[in-house]
Amino acid sequence: MKDPRSAAEISAAFLRACNAELDALKPGNVHRFSAGHGMEVLHFEQAAQAAAEPIAASGASVGKRILRATEASVAATGLNTNLGIVLLCAPLAKAASETTFDVGLRRRLGMILSALDEQDAIDAFAAIRIANPAGMGKVAEGDVHAPPEHLTLLAAMHLAAERDRIANAYISVYADIFDFALPVYREAKSTPQTDSTLAVTTLHMALLAEFPDTHIKRKFGSEIAERVRDQARVLKPQWLPFATAKSLPALQEFDAKLKHEGLNPGTTADFVVTTLFANALIERKDA
Repeated sequence: MKDPRSAAEISAAFLRACNAELDALKPGNVHRFSAGHGMEVLHFEQAAQAAAEPIAASGASVGKRILRATEASVAATGLNTNLGIVLLCAPLAKAASETTFDVGLRRRLGMILSALDEQDAIDAFAAIRIANPAGMGKVAEGDVHAPPEHLTLLAAMHLAAERDRIANAYISVYADIFDFALPVYREAKSTPQTDSTLAVTTLHMALLAEFPDTHIKRKFGSEIAERVRDQARVLKPQWLPFATAKSLPALQEFDAKLKHEGLNPGTTADFVVTTLFANALIERKDA
């Protein structure tokens, strides 16, 4: 029987995932090949380091993990660098701390998501207000600009699921991660011609080509988000079945184009980190 992950293991897995995402070329996002959108790699490293302990806090609720990790990240950087990452990784962190892994991470995750309550919503909404992400408009019900009234976090995610892939992940028990992203990443990683950073690049491009990025959609609208997805699909010969060193010039050109236009596929980056985090939790490495 594999025991639940310790807080130290979860924290280390989170840091590994965040750093691995930064090490890879991911068109449109900040990475070691290129800064962008007024942010540097250092900002994301500082945010990850600050969030790693609170997101893994033993016995903490999902909402408290989200709130404390966001508070720590914003205090460390003065920026919203990782709200989406925190929203996605907090339930996984709690699940990893509570499952024997004979039961299964995804099954335990489903139990945790279904049990999210009003206090989780209060804490998560407070975290979102602290991070103040770009492109957040107002809605009639479940608006994050005010504390939720008699609304559980899962119910709030139901309200936002059609317009936001992070919210949809809560409703689908991370179907995009377990059914799509993890298989893509593992196949790329197992290919002898692909090193770890190129496997992450492959994952990023596969996600970008599969799902319109909802960070871009919030800021620029559905048409622009769909256009970016179409551009990623046009580049399939450069990353399907996997990216190689020969792919880098074309992908770097796409990266520069997106950054020149101010298009940051931030939700895609959030899913990349979460996929790497889930994989690290499942594979289990010593902290």
